Amino acid sequence: MFRLIKKSAISRARLGKLTTAHGVVRTPFFMPIATRGAVKCLSPEELTGLGAQIILANTYHLFLRPGLEIMGKAGSLHEFMGWSKSILTDSGGYQVFSLARTRKINEQGVEFRSEIDGRKIMLTPELAMEIQQSLGSDIMMILDECTGHPTDYRKAALAVDRTSRWAERCKKRHLKNGEQLLFGIIQGSVFPDLRLKSAMEITAIGFDGYAIGGLAVGEPIKKAYRMIELVAGKLDQNKPRYLMGMGKPEQIVQAVKLGIDMFDCVIPTRNARHGLLYVNKKNRKSKAEFDGAFYQELHITNARYRNDFRPLDETCSCFACRNFSRAYLRHLFANNEPLSQRLASIHNLAFYLGLMEKIRGTIKSGKL
Repeated sequence: MFRLIKKSAISRARLGKLTTAHGVVRTPFFMPIATRGAVKCLSPEELTGLGAQIILANTYHLFLRPGLEIMGKAGSLHEFMGWSKSILTDSGGYQVFSLARTRKINEQGVEFRSEIDGRKIMLTPELAMEIQQSLGSDIMMILDECTGHPTDYRKAALAVDRTSRWAERCKKRHLKNGEQLLFGIIQGSVFPDLRLKSAMEITAIGFDGYAIGGLAVGEPIKKAYRMIELVAGKLDQNKPRYLMGMGKPEQIVQAVKLGIDMFDCVIPTRNARHGLLYVNKKNRKSKAEFDGAFYQELHITNARYRNDFRPLDETCSCFACRNFSRAYLRHLFANNEPLSQRLASIHNLAFYLGLMEKIRGTIKSGKL
């Protein structure tokens, strides 16, 4: 399922291959977010052209709409959305966390009301497995309890204990069909002893891979790095390691150095829709690929780009950068043309997926 190919001699960075029912995924990798079965503004063909190996879909939203009945008729999420490569589905835990005002957590699961029709739903570990099995995703996630930041020690400790109990129930319900992989999630907020406790309990249960959850929720980035370093050092080197929901380009690079293999984040596509582009810096003084500021944020709606006829990113060969200027993209945003969001999303995902390719190449050459 996962083969470790190379370990860096100068950091904890790793190269590997993750094999799923829908192909081989080279690690480290980034997953574009297909919340409701689609990456906003892009088609599956465009994602493939950009080099996407795997995408992430949202269990919570797909359960509410279209629902299990429609998904059953479709056959699988792959068939429903026309995507032939790998899919990871989250368990809905983070979405439930975001519904703090309206949800109730108990030992059975999480009770909440549908944002679509107001009906009351009890999401249990068993139901989380049933939904993901119905979706036919390649990688499923356990149902966990995510705490925000700040949180007190007692609440974080209760969440760790409940996540471990729910993890056991998820594994018990997991159908051993040899195709769908199941990952455990490690919680513990920014408390080192709780993170270590969670890592010990989740790995003792045994899963196909391990995720670090509950970060990128408001904590200082230095504390997040400390938790990543602490937990990654305790995980089986022959299992993939997934950092959930983070992050910015430099955060991904740092996390790779700490031993992380898998990433997802809404940043590239969400920011693209608001006119923020990620652009590689040209003629950087540093010879090292990722030393210092290796990219810049370009706010394309700024008036300074009105007469800028350079490509969006002169180092990028994606469709948007090959064919359109900064002046044109600014014009599209100024007139609320839908094409503006499409072109910006294409470029930002090209940047992120290209970043991962550079990272893999730099690990291979021994420079990261």
